[in-house]
Amino acid sequence: MEPVRIQRIAAGGDGVGRLADGRTVFVPRAAPGDLIEVADVRLHARFARARIGRLVEAGPGRVEPRCRHYTRDECGGCQLQHLGEEAQRNARRTIVGDALRRLAKLDLPDPALEPGLQPWGYRTRVALAVEPGGRAGFHPVDRPGEIFDLEQCEIAAPELNRLWQKVRAARTDWPPALSHIVLRLGRDGTTHLVFKGPVKPTAELWQSLGAGTAVRCWWQPVEGRARLLTAGPGSRDAQTAAPATVFEQVNPAMGDRVRAHAIRELGDVNGRHVWDLYAGIGEASVRLSECGATVESVELDPEAVALAERQSPGRAIRRHLGRVEEWVTRLQSPAKVLANPPRTGMEAGVVAAIAAARPETVVYISCDPATLARDLGRLKAGYRVSAVAAFDLFPQTAHVETVVRLDLA
Repeated sequence: MEPVRIQRIAAGGDGVGRLADGRTVFVPRAAPGDLIEVADVRLHARFARARIGRLVEAGPGRVEPRCRHYTRDECGGCQLQHLGEEAQRNARRTIVGDALRRLAKLDLPDPALEPGLQPWGYRTRVALAVEPGGRAGFHPVDRPGEIFDLEQCEIAAPELNRLWQKVRAARTDWPPALSHIVLRLGRDGTTHLVFKGPVKPTAELWQSLGAGTAVRCWWQPVEGRARLLTAGPGSRDAQTAAPATVFEQVNPAMGDRVRAHAIRELGDVNGRHVWDLYAGIGEASVRLSECGATVESVELDPEAVALAERQSPGRAIRRHLGRVEEWVTRLQSPAKVLANPPRTGMEAGVVAAIAAARPETVVYISCDPATLARDLGRLKAGYRVSAVAAFDLFPQTAHVETVVRLDLA
């Protein structure tokens, strides 16, 4: 089979080339400009998937991966460690631009991308899969049924790697039938350790892991909320700190920049009514309220809503607990809308309700260019895209955060 020249990086991080028969081929760990011999080719009707059999010629952006697991174990947690920082950023910009042009049919260039604050050690939450026998780690590329044994994660915060070494050393005392172990670093410096599974960890285990440190140990049963087992010295009171399972960006400092940018894009909100959809722990709602807006927020996670209430009691924010699709037709008519949905994007009914309400400005925060493009395609009949910006929240990966402002056409 003839060597393949890699042209670009696709959503998901695979390199994209073309086989001799004209089919597009997707190749993990390939870099733009690489000339490769492909192996393990799996042909489909209109495309193919393959792996690198031999690197004939390296592309200009290719570098040696830093993480021992990236090549040795084919870790699927990162997709772009084989690219230098500039090549990675260009790839993420192109992923966003391509989705908006190809899926939303918008005539837009690749957006500007705000670089991350640090390319390594930024991630404040790590979720490890566990298999019988005590192996815990991530899944190899394209092998979700397998787990490799994690020694250290290069994009995880140093505090989490230090905690993981203690947890890993105690694996013989882990409770049976664990499904996941979650490590999380709070903004106050407290580390959280969550054991997910049907059997509660023993007191000896969680006391040894939390002893003398600001570590909070949790147990989350198969069905039910996470339960605090112990709090080490220096931890905040259990009733006021966020449970380790409440969603927050894994790169909080860059998440703050995204939120600040999104609120600026809404424009003047003083005296205006604003929807904050998929509101999380309510940080955007508080800022909008401080700017003079009346705010209605909607969030599905009861822990997040409870935390929002504790952190900003007395503010004139109407918080609604439940699904956005169930609440969106019951809210007061908005002047502006801020939406920050999960990776799956907004349901069609939510998009239709926003369009029917006709707010003058909609700002959409997205972590998935494909679902963003789908939803923008549904909105573009009544709105024009006025601004697009991308943010580098997830260095070493193909993921990217995007903020889009839409104004009434």
